[in-house]
Amino acid sequence: MADETTTDTPDVQDEDAPDEDAPQTPDDTASDSTSEAAAADTDADAPDENAPDEDAPDAAPQDKDDGDDAPEESSSEEETSHRVTIEELLKAGAHFGHLTSRWNPRMEKYIFMERNNIHIIDLMQSQVLLDEAAEAAKRFARRGKKILFAGTKKQAEDIVREHAEECGMPHMVDRWLGGTMTNFQTIRKSIRRMEEIERMDRDGTLDKLKKKEKLMRLREHEKLEETLGGIRDMANLPSAIYIVDVQREDIAVSEANNLGIPIIAMVDTNGNPKNIDYPIPVNDDALSSIELVTSTLTDAVQEGLQERRMKKEEKKKAAA
Repeated sequence: MADETTTDTPDVQDEDAPDEDAPQTPDDTASDSTSEAAAADTDADAPDENAPDEDAPDAAPQDKDDGDDAPEESSSEEETSHRVTIEELLKAGAHFGHLTSRWNPRMEKYIFMERNNIHIIDLMQSQVLLDEAAEAAKRFARRGKKILFAGTKKQAEDIVREHAEECGMPHMVDRWLGGTMTNFQTIRKSIRRMEEIERMDRDGTLDKLKKKEKLMRLREHEKLEETLGGIRDMANLPSAIYIVDVQREDIAVSEANNLGIPIIAMVDTNGNPKNIDYPIPVNDDALSSIELVTSTLTDAVQEGLQERRMKKEEKKKAAA
């Protein structure tokens, strides 16, 4: 095989900042009162978090859905099929925000109260906004569009990967490569390079190389697979992106905004909900909270895919 050892791997922008500690899980004594129950379960120490971006603009986010993706009127039946209960959100610790000293002022409208220097998220709003995000995910899936799942923080990696694969969506969980969407053609070249090395391995070409050169190729493939394996089948830019932590994945948010790609995202009290089309105000550090939100969105995607399959079958029957 001709020597093509020059890799097209893009410059990797290392997003591996230290992971934030997850807030403690609430007691299992959730009362019938929604937001008041959340306040009652807050006797826990909050983790030390990064300060918010004080220079972010104040303009309201614009809905970037094009005509085909514009939100539709959802029936009450659809909404209730995706809604999680307040008790489930409480049990998952979704109401725990960050230290009050680390908050982002733009999250003020989603905060119910503060207690012991910790912001408590209004779970009634979380519930409603999670419904809206789930309906959006369902619409995208029903129209055959791809949603890129992104969650590179340690506690989110396995959850995001598992659920993305469960519903057949692309994912990035190792680290976010700068230019993943804004420089997509270069990313595709790197994926083709990864696939080329795989072909060389299958047809025995690698075995004909010197030992050192073969090892270099294998290491190159391993690195590419870790970073890009989750999007290898994403031939085009995604129609939407789901982000676990907008504070950590700020580059992904910026790229999506620049390209007009709608964003569904978990936003904690230290995050910036600006320019997030479907913000879900919840604890984005606790495993249980990440699992609850991600699984809810995944269920919605699967429902949309099922409706799409049924519609196609109906058309085939009608044409027969």
